[in-house]
Amino acid sequence: METSRSERQAGVSRWAVLALLALGVLISFVDRTSISSTLADANFIRHFALTNVDRGWINAAFFWSYGAFQIPMGWVADRYGVKWPYAISFALWCVATAMMGAVTALASLVVMRLVIGMAEAIVIPASYRWIRNNFDESQNGLAVGLLAMGNKFGPALGAPVGAWFIVHYSWQVMFVATGLVGLIWLAPWLLLARNDLPDKAQLAAANRRARMVSLGSIVSSPVVWGGLITNFCYGYFTFYCMTWMPAYLVEQRHLSLSKSGLFTFFSFAGIAIVAALAGWAADRIIARGHNAILVRKVFTITGFVGGCTVLLGAYAQTLDMALFWNVLSLSLLGLVTANNLVLSRLSLIPKQAIGLVTGVQQVATSLAGGVTASLSGWLLHVSGSYDLPMMVILVFLAIGALATAILYRPEWAPKVTEMQPALREA
Repeated sequence: METSRSERQAGVSRWAVLALLALGVLISFVDRTSISSTLADANFIRHFALTNVDRGWINAAFFWSYGAFQIPMGWVADRYGVKWPYAISFALWCVATAMMGAVTALASLVVMRLVIGMAEAIVIPASYRWIRNNFDESQNGLAVGLLAMGNKFGPALGAPVGAWFIVHYSWQVMFVATGLVGLIWLAPWLLLARNDLPDKAQLAAANRRARMVSLGSIVSSPVVWGGLITNFCYGYFTFYCMTWMPAYLVEQRHLSLSKSGLFTFFSFAGIAIVAALAGWAADRIIARGHNAILVRKVFTITGFVGGCTVLLGAYAQTLDMALFWNVLSLSLLGLVTANNLVLSRLSLIPKQAIGLVTGVQQVATSLAGGVTASLSGWLLHVSGSYDLPMMVILVFLAIGALATAILYRPEWAPKVTEMQPALREA
């Protein structure tokens, strides 16, 4: 009976920590996407004398440092655990977000965005490493789906909350408030998360395990490349919605800033809910004996195809239909979210290399953010319309569907090299 009680407590504890990880992702996305509301604010644009290209580069700055630090942070998570690296990075990005409210020059604004990107690079590699160590295949879809709700409700809340602060106070107050409030998260995290910082012996063992999957095996694996492609294509659409959707709704569909934040919320709430439900549904189908890889591939391909309806919103003749297709297309992309992430970072990846592989694939996700922000700004500049940027989204979604169908094969996963007996016993 004591064992049963202990197992129940452990089960409750791991779901509580997963909830904190999801909330941490949510806070990180609020802090990284609150800038999108300011970039649609006329006062902010006048204050820094911004062009459309400038706005694209401000959005992109975060993603360049975020991408550059993904692999180092994946390495840190594999060797030094999740609790303390995450806590230190979390505090750093919250403080940097708050400091954005005090900047007076464009260069200072960009520097703070670079710092936030560097610190937030720990979030995804650490989260996936923790999930892989605490959940099995029949629960991975739901666990990743719940985690993904954080990175979708983050921009869903970030847009309207940011707009509300700007409308009622100022963009300076918005940055300070969103940065400092997030620090509250640290208290339950430090209390509930298990201390997994290794001692010297454990660190040596972690280094040996990590060497069982070489970097060469990782970068030569078609599965890893499939993940790079699908995560880039998925990220291109979602980051467009994070960085340019509020401006699109204000400038081309003539909504107020407050209403643009509300409809951005609906879009990201939709993808968050669908992501969790799709992950859970795939888990249930797999639990009945169906092939896990095939099931998750079908969900992923269907989601990429469903997201292509974004183009119907671009060419809709009425505001209502444009808003309908914008919300529906991003919501349908939620079929991709959890199932693609389980395939590319958990099911087909050796346990020893989860953090590193996630870091490698997050480089593609980060690149998607930087390319989306800057390329969309340039396309808007040369065409004078948001139609062309949205057409590019369609191309990447089609590529994502093809990559899923072709490259996700178990025999193409990174290979594990067995440890020698002396090392295994150490």
